[in-house]
Amino acid sequence: MHHGPWNTPKAVNYSNVKIEFYYVHFSLCFHFINDDWPGYSLDLFNYPTHYSGDLDCVIIPHGVIMDRTERLARNIMDDLGDHDIVVLCVLKGGYQFCADLVERIKALSRNSNHTIPMRVHFIRLRSYLVSPPSRPLSAGIVGTGKTMETLLQHVKAFKPKMIKVAGLLVKRVQHSLASVPDYVGFEIPNRFVVGYALDYNEYFRDLNHICIISESGKKKYKV
Repeated sequence: MHHGPWNTPKAVNYSNVKIEFYYVHFSLCFHFINDDWPGYSLDLFNYPTHYSGDLDCVIIPHGVIMDRTERLARNIMDDLGDHDIVVLCVLKGGYQFCADLVERIKALSRNSNHTIPMRVHFIRLRSYLVSPPSRPLSAGIVGTGKTMETLLQHVKAFKPKMIKVAGLLVKRVQHSLASVPDYVGFEIPNRFVVGYALDYNEYFRDLNHICIISESGKKKYKV
């Protein structure tokens, strides 16, 4: 019987400004979702009716995402509390995670003895690779890690003082790179997930929970 999926088993600094990368979950302290976890029944949650039949299950409910994001915000506050931060958000998949994480950092900062000055910028990946690294980066999910490595190498060429990476999701995939984000929300099986700004051909961004798309959903929204 499944009781739940969980087992509890790099910011660039130009001068005095630290740039925090939020890439789509400090961390050996992230939540691990088993490969055989069947997910939560869709009947337990509210979701847009136009996606009826397009989803198999809810793998991470919205409330759990919010709790985990607050924990990551606290970790970031503990580690980076004395630095100015420029948050780089890579559109489109990372915008919701980035927005919620920044909001929680701001809330913690308002209620603490030290505050974190922050600026937030947005960029698309294509333009990022040809732009100066004063541009922002953020994504919600890390798969093989190749894109993350490419972006980090690009930023390192500008000799930053420090780099930190945060990602909401890390997938367990074959041929993945050894490096993982410094701040990780959830490690998930290698399955196609949507929701919470993660899309399939631009659909499902309006879904609050992170869900597994069904085969019929893939066919329905196939380009």
